[in-house]
Amino acid sequence: MKRRTINRIAFVSSDTPEALAACQALEKMYGSVSQDDADVIVALGGDGVMLSCLHRFMNTGMPIYGMNRGSVGFLMNEYRTDNLIERLEKAEITPLHPLNIETVDKDGNEFIARAINEASFLRKSHQAAKLRISVDGRVRLEELACDGIIISTPQGSTAYNLSAHGPILPIDSPLMALTPISPFRPRRWRGALLSTQNTVKIEVLEADKRPVNAAADHREFRNVISTTIYQDATAQSCIMFDHEHSWDERILSEMFKY
Repeated sequence: MKRRTINRIAFVSSDTPEALAACQALEKMYGSVSQDDADVIVALGGDGVMLSCLHRFMNTGMPIYGMNRGSVGFLMNEYRTDNLIERLEKAEITPLHPLNIETVDKDGNEFIARAINEASFLRKSHQAAKLRISVDGRVRLEELACDGIIISTPQGSTAYNLSAHGPILPIDSPLMALTPISPFRPRRWRGALLSTQNTVKIEVLEADKRPVNAAADHREFRNVISTTIYQDATAQSCIMFDHEHSWDERILSEMFKY
């Protein structure tokens, strides 16, 4: 692997005291430039600040290196102040392709968003949602009664998807995980693994009686009736991980936790 040269770093952080203090300390040690002039962005906080940076710098080629000053930080590296330049120059860059989400609400308004982790659909009343699921234009599940459903990328498979008992996907797998949340009918359906070449359509049945909200990472859309989801292979964000603690190693470690 050819070693890159890092001369200019831009630091960003969440607004927690821990992240702000870390940002101040690192800027004092290594200096800081504007985001537009940087060779790399170092994000301090949790997965939220990392996702924000990945969206902000999508399609710019700017690599994002995170250090955990938050709670979970699965997308982040270990926080250390020493040898940062060497860590950055050795870090592995992984390209991430987002999901495109095209949704229509009950008033006919159309929205388009991107999701790096997942698109999720959640019931908004005391009654279960009823969803129809189509793949590549063919109805595969006529009616799913559930609390919701998640469509996850490999990088998002260890987040909400895992909490809903969905599968963990290797980062380079050309797959999406389709995972139901508390399925009631059909009770035994536990989801599906789909190719990133597939297009998924989620239709909300009885939308007035059983309202559903959709979310694409941090963006939410209320009272949706129809949503189309597919991977946008033309869009790309770049995330960095320490060479000795790569994404593949993180995935394997998570798979064998007990």
